[in-house]
Order: sequence, then structure tokens, then C-alpha cells
Amino acid sequence: MTRPTAAFFDLDKTIIAKSSTLAFSREFQAGGLISRRAMLRSAYAQFVFFTGGADHDQMDKMRLFMSQLCAGWDVATVREIVHDTLNNIVEPLVYAEAVRLMEEHRAEGRDIVIVSASGAEVVEPIGQMLGADRVIATRMEIVEGKYTGNIDYYAYAEEKARAIEHLSATVGYDLDECYAYSDSVTDVHMLEVVGHPFVVNPDRELRRTAVAREWPVLSFVRPVALRSRVPLPPARPTLAALAVGGAMAAGGVMWANRRRRPT
Repeated sequence: MTRPTAAFFDLDKTIIAKSSTLAFSREFQAGGLISRRAMLRSAYAQFVFFTGGADHDQMDKMRLFMSQLCAGWDVATVREIVHDTLNNIVEPLVYAEAVRLMEEHRAEGRDIVIVSASGAEVVEPIGQMLGADRVIATRMEIVEGKYTGNIDYYAYAEEKARAIEHLSATVGYDLDECYAYSDSVTDVHMLEVVGHPFVVNPDRELRRTAVAREWPVLSFVRPVALRSRVPLPPARPTLAALAVGGAMAAGGVMWANRRRRPT
């Protein structure tokens, strides 16, 4: 009997054209919670992420900033916020090429699995809207309904590969016949564990690795509105949504400022 297979997709800059962590600034500047200058700095952080890639050191700084910022947040409120504002945040961010690839893999009978270092509160709703079968994402520690600021599980670098191997052992995936897609050199381990690795809009280091290993290189250039591909819930922006989003945007500002300092 043929074993099941899957296509594993990174999220940021592979399925969507921005960092899902830094995509909030415009909405919350409009709500009056961050200044125009702060919004522009957050936009700069997004630009750096998009053009230069994020290495291990940068990702670790971002992880630390975001985990500290969310300490004390009410979990139910955060989940409501994501539901209420997701369509504003992710539109138009989805690469048409990624959506088409998912459709092709589904037609071939493969599961779609999103594997992301971003938080599950954002990744899981996006996965649901895209029709993903499973999601692997970072999980924050929760005590008495609030985030503590600690991370329970960080889906990053080697851990992505371990998670894929664990899921494959549980489900029965034939990894030699599975596919994986990512843009970042931090995901080399994820790409190595499948039989069909592909790099998407790769950063410099990953492009060099792809050339050396003869991995196919894909170019995704057409972001489309997510609502044009799948139905989205109606937007119901709230002050609570603006407040939490403003804090997340501030995380982008802090990361950008730290990155610009000389080392």
C-alpha cells in the first residue's frame, strides 16, 4: 500500500509576501495607537526582513522581543483579535504561485502542512483559510488564561525538521516522496529531510546552498488578496485589537532599531 505524502510550506515570504509578525503597523497607526514615526520604523523593519532575510541572530532577537511584549496578554482576547483583524492584516499578501502549488499538491493527494516560527494564534487561522491539513507553529506558555512571556515550543531551524520527522512518524508520511518549500537559510534542515526540497525567493545563503545541492529555485512574485481565493470573516476592529496589534508593531520597531546599531 502506498504511504501518504505531504507538502511542507514555510509561511513568511514563502506563502505570504511579508513577515506575519510585522504586518500590523498600518492598521494600528490608523487607530491612533502608534505614531507615524513608529509606523515608518516598523515599515523599515519589514523592508529589512524582506530584502535581507533573517539570520539566526536576528530571529532570536525578534523572538525575545515578541515573547516579552506578549507577557500578561489575555489568551482569549488575543485569539478574538486575530479573528477580527486577520483579513486586514493578510490582504493582499498571499502569493498566487503558492496557492497554485497547494492546489496542485492536493490534486496529487498530498496533505498540506504549514511549518512556521510565527505564533500559532496567527498561523492556525491562516492555515484554516488556506485549507491546510496541519500546522506546526510556535506556542507561547499560558498560565491561568494569560501568556507568561515564555515560549513552550519554538518551531525554528532544526526544530522544524524534528517536528516534520515526528509528524511523519505519527501519520506515516513517506518523507522521500514529500516536498518542502522555504525562503530562508534557517530552514535548510527542514528542506533536507524531504525527498523534494524547493527554495522560494531565497536569501543569499540559501541560494548558494541550493546551487551547491542542485535544489530547484522558484520565484514567487504575484501577491493576491487572500479573499480572492478563500472566504474571510468580516472585519470587526476593536480597541483591544488595536492595542495588542500596536504592541506587536512596536516589537517590529524595537527589532529594527536593535538591528541598526553597530556591533
